[in-house]
Amino acid sequence: MRRTVYNEDHEAFRSTIREFIAKEVVPVYESWEAEGHPPRSFYNKLGALGVFGIEVPEEYGGAGETGFKYQAVVVEEAARAGVTFGSSGVHTGLVLPYIMEYANEEQKQRWLPGFVSGDIMTAIAMTEPGAGSDLAGITTTAKLSADGTHYVLNGAKTFITGGVVADLVLVVARTAPYDPADRRAGLSILCVDTKSPGYSVGRKLQKIGLRTSDTAELAFTDVKVPVADLLGEEGKGFSYLAHNLVQERLAIAVGAYAAAAAAVRFALAYVKDRKVFGQTVAEFQNTKFTLADCQSQVTAQQAMVDQALELYQTGELTIADAAELKLFCTESTSVVVDKCLQLHGGYGYILEYPIARLYTDNRVFRIYGGTSEVMKTIIAKSMGL
Repeated sequence: MRRTVYNEDHEAFRSTIREFIAKEVVPVYESWEAEGHPPRSFYNKLGALGVFGIEVPEEYGGAGETGFKYQAVVVEEAARAGVTFGSSGVHTGLVLPYIMEYANEEQKQRWLPGFVSGDIMTAIAMTEPGAGSDLAGITTTAKLSADGTHYVLNGAKTFITGGVVADLVLVVARTAPYDPADRRAGLSILCVDTKSPGYSVGRKLQKIGLRTSDTAELAFTDVKVPVADLLGEEGKGFSYLAHNLVQERLAIAVGAYAAAAAAVRFALAYVKDRKVFGQTVAEFQNTKFTLADCQSQVTAQQAMVDQALELYQTGELTIADAAELKLFCTESTSVVVDKCLQLHGGYGYILEYPIARLYTDNRVFRIYGGTSEVMKTIIAKSMGL
């Protein structure tokens, strides 16, 4: 189905990204998977290409674009090639909106130029061993010093994407005692320099997918965080987190759609080439019906994604809209990728084939950014249930 969501500038950017991936990513991707993340120099290359600065105002070194369309192009092209860009999606898709919305001018001047160039890589630390989707249950504490110059941070986080290579981590912590009557109160976001004494990176977690995206455990032992590194206002952390969920879920949905489209593309190429019983796999009716069904699912996802990108551009994409989008795209993609892997037969289970990576990478789409069950709860609530 013809797309109208992108203009000529977006498509020119797409060509640049596609060429960059073919030259700088595909030839070395296996080494990234073995290491668990891309080399630091790769992030500087993304910075030089302008990927990190698309939505950053020109005064801080960026391009000053609005919306999510350019980032969506990056996501689509990476999936098309069967690769990922390490933790760069968190850097631009999750962390940047917080800095742009809540950082003061001094903080923006201090952080954004390095953010754009890739000299400062970022992550966000919300999840704790005992508090996953229940962010109100966060127990990491940040107590203001007696002289009021800094916070003393103590606690632990887990499942932190980019936690191994990050230079600056947005840490959600309690700056006020837990109040059972208002569990969401008292949370703040501190921007923590990872070179701070008492800050430590624990295990680099081994995942079944997204193996070029470093995921780590973090620990804080009496880490001193200057009050100048408090993001926004103290105690407003929970509302800040809710503010960015729409874009986060939009990004996940775009990634899921792109993975499904890539799966169909890989499967189509494979079945046309692979021969069994004297004919190509593509000639069997089951193959034709399976791929037709998968393509219909991809087209439906595309329609939802494109409308969501337009609505987000105008500020009209709601929390419920984003929940529906994420739920449909991630659940649909899981079916499409599974069927496309099945068409590869035994080769679909071999990692040298990109469909195998899509299969394992895709599984987390239904978990992070809020599980499918959480999405259903949000949608039901929007229906008055």
